[in-house]
Amino acid sequence: MIKAVIRNKEFIFCHPATTSRGTLLKKHVFFIILYDTDNPLRRGIGECSMFPGLSMDDVDNFEKKLSDIVNMINKGWFNFKTPLREWPSINFAIETALLDLKGGGQRILYPSEFTNGKDTILINGLVWMGSKEEMLKQIDEKISQGFHCLKLKIGAINFDDEYTLIQGIRLKFQSEVLEIRVDANGAFYPKEAIEKLKRLSDLDLHSIEQPILPSQIDDMAKLCKISPLPIALDEELIGKYPLENKRRLLQIIKPQFIVLKPGLLGGIASCEEWITIANEMNIGWWVTSSLETNIGLNAIAQWTYTLNNPMHQGLSTGLLFENNINSPLALIGEKLYYFPRKKWDNLFD
Repeated sequence: MIKAVIRNKEFIFCHPATTSRGTLLKKHVFFIILYDTDNPLRRGIGECSMFPGLSMDDVDNFEKKLSDIVNMINKGWFNFKTPLREWPSINFAIETALLDLKGGGQRILYPSEFTNGKDTILINGLVWMGSKEEMLKQIDEKISQGFHCLKLKIGAINFDDEYTLIQGIRLKFQSEVLEIRVDANGAFYPKEAIEKLKRLSDLDLHSIEQPILPSQIDDMAKLCKISPLPIALDEELIGKYPLENKRRLLQIIKPQFIVLKPGLLGGIASCEEWITIANEMNIGWWVTSSLETNIGLNAIAQWTYTLNNPMHQGLSTGLLFENNINSPLALIGEKLYYFPRKKWDNLFD
C-alpha cells in the first residue's frame, strides 16, 4: 500500500527573481514523499512546483488541500489515475513522486543516455529583469559562459532602454551566432503591442513569449496573425483542461510556439497532450522550468531529454537558490549535465 508524507523547506534566491509581476526573494516549497509499506525505505519524491502569483493553486487553502490529499493517500482512498486539474502543482508532485518510486526511489524517472551521463541538454541563458546595467552584466556573463541562446525578461524597465540593450547585443552577434528570445510576461497592452512587436522584429529575434496578459484571446489571436515577430504562448496555457479545451485554444489563437511548464500546467502527462496537439498543428514548442528546486528540475529535465527536441530548452533555474538541494545536475556553459556518481541531499529525515 502506498503511503505519503509532506516535507517543506524555504529556499533563498541567489539574486532577486524579477518579472513584470514583481520580485521574489525566497520561495517556500512543499514536497510529497511516497513509499510502499512493503518496502518503506524505497521512496519517491515530487515537488509541488507552485509559482507565487501565477499558479492556479496559489490560494489560501493550499496547505489544507495538500494535507487532505496526503490523508486520502494514507487511507487508501486516493485515485492516482484521476488528475487533480484544479491543483496542478500537487498533481505534478504526485505524478513525479510515483515515477520516482516505480523507478526505485533513486531520482531516475526516465532512464536514458542523459541520466547515464553520456549526453546533455542544450539550455538557453536566462537574463532576469533589472536595471539596464544589471541586465547588461548578466548578458555579458552568459555570453562569456558560451551560451548561444539568450532569453531576456522584458517589461520592467523603459521599453526604449530594453530595445537599445537588445540592439546592442544584435550589433555584436548576428542571429546565426546568438539566438535571442524575449519574454514579456504579459507586460504590453493590446493597443500598443503590435507597434512594439514590429520594432522588436527589426532585431531579428527568435520569438516573444506572452506579449499581452492571458485571457485576451481575440487580441492574442490577432497579434499572432499579424505580428512580424513569432509569438509563444506561456501563461495563456494555464488552467486549460480537458484536451478539447487545449485544442480549441490553439485553433483560435494559432500561435507560432507554445512554452511548456509541467509544474504550472498540471504535470508531464498534461504537457504531452499539448505537444500532441501542437505537432498536429505544426506549432513549435519547448520546455521550461518555473522556479523549481533541483527535485522538480530533475524530473522535468529527464522527461525533456526523451522528447528529442533539438531547440534550446529553458531549464537553467537550477542555479536560482543559495540553498538548493545538492544533486547530480550541473549546468556547464549552455549544457545541462547529469553526473550519476554525484549524490543527492537526503530530504527524508
